Amino acid sequence: MDTKKMYIVMAGLPAMGKSTIAARIKDSLLAEDTPAEIFNNGDLRRWMIQGNTTRADFYDPDNKEGAALREKIARTNLENAKTFLQEEGKIAILDATNVSRQRRLLVQDLLCDHPVLFVECVNNDQEILDASIARKATLPEFRRFSFDQALKSFQQRIAYYQKIYDPFSDERNHILVDSLNNKILKMTLGDSLPYFDQIRDIVLTTTVSNLYLVRHGQTHDNLVNRIGGDARLTPQGIDQAKSMAECFRSISTPYIFCGPKIRTIQTAQIIRKRQGLDCGVVPLPEFSEIDAGICEGMTYQEIKQDKPEIYQARIQDKYYYVYPEGEGYVSMKERINRGIKKALFLSARAEHIIIIGHQAANRMILSHFLYRREQDVPYIYVPQNRYYHIVSTQIKRLIELREPG
Repeated sequence: MDTKKMYIVMAGLPAMGKSTIAARIKDSLLAEDTPAEIFNNGDLRRWMIQGNTTRADFYDPDNKEGAALREKIARTNLENAKTFLQEEGKIAILDATNVSRQRRLLVQDLLCDHPVLFVECVNNDQEILDASIARKATLPEFRRFSFDQALKSFQQRIAYYQKIYDPFSDERNHILVDSLNNKILKMTLGDSLPYFDQIRDIVLTTTVSNLYLVRHGQTHDNLVNRIGGDARLTPQGIDQAKSMAECFRSISTPYIFCGPKIRTIQTAQIIRKRQGLDCGVVPLPEFSEIDAGICEGMTYQEIKQDKPEIYQARIQDKYYYVYPEGEGYVSMKERINRGIKKALFLSARAEHIIIIGHQAANRMILSHFLYRREQDVPYIYVPQNRYYHIVSTQIKRLIELREPG
C-alpha cells in the first residue's frame, strides 16, 4: 500500500461551504505538485441524469427511485476516486453531503485501500447561511424555476438531508470545520495521515485568489475634508470610478461588495456596468465608514476649533480612540472582519472579488491580510485613484498598490 495516498471525504448539509473547502485543498495541493482531484456527486448527477433533478422530491429519502439513483451516483464517484488513486493520483476528494451513517459506512467499505479523512462543514451564522442559500437558488441548474421556486426547492432539499443526518461517532478520522470562520471545532484522528499538516493549514487559512480593494471615488465632502455623511461622487469621482471599471473589464466576478453609502454604491454600479448582467452589487453594512458619532458631518478643521479635546485625544492614539457616540478603528475590527468573511463565503469559488470601501474601512480590511502594528493602521495609504490587489493563499501572500490601466 502506498502510504502517501489518501481520500478526503467532505460531509455536511448543503450550502455549508464543502465545495469551497474542497477546491481550496485541491488548488493548494496542485500548487505543491501533489496530484489531487475532486469527485463531486452533484457534477456527476447533472452529467448522468438528463432529467430535472433540481426538484426537491428527488432528494426525498422516501422516494425509492430517487434514492436508488443517488446511490448509483455515489458508488460511481467512489469507484472513480478509487481508480484515480490506483493510477497517478495522491489525494482524491469526495464532495457530497455524506450526512447519513449508512452512506459513510459505504464510503469506508469501498475505500478500504487508503486512509479516509472525513471533513465535516458547519456554519451556524443564519444570516450568511440564508444569503448562501439564496445564491444557490440562482445557479444555472435552477433556470427552469423562478427565484422563489428555486429557493423553496433548495430549502426543501436541505430539509430532506436534515431528516437523514446522523452525527459522526466512531469514524476513525474526522474533523469538524466551521467553514465561515476557518476553525476546526473537533478532531478525531485514528490513523497517521499523509499531508495532514498541510491540509489542516489549508482549512485554517483565510484564502483569496484575487481580491481588488477599491476606495470610492472623490465626493463633494472629500473636497472640504468633511467626515461621515452620505455625499455623492463629484465629476472627478465618477471619472475615477470609470477608470476602475475599465481596469476590471477583463475579469469576471459574480459580486461587487461595497458599503451601504451612496458613494460606494455609485462606484460599484459604475464598475458593474463593465462586468455584465451576471455581476451583482451587494451593499454590506460591515463595510461602512467609521461612525464619527457627535463629529459626523464636521470637517477636521471644525473639530479642531470646536472640539479641541476630541481632536487632540484622537491624534495621540488614533487606533484606540473612539468618537463619542461613535466608533474608532479598534471597535470597527469585529464588523470589518465579519464583512470579509461574509464576502469570501458568498463569493465561494470565484477567482476574482471586488470590494468598494472607504478610507478607514479599507485600512481595516488591509490590516486583516497585512501585518501592521495597530498604531500604524490608521495611516495606511488608501488613495481614490488606485487600488490594492490582494492574494492570500497557503503558499503565496501578495499585497500591492496598483494604478488603473
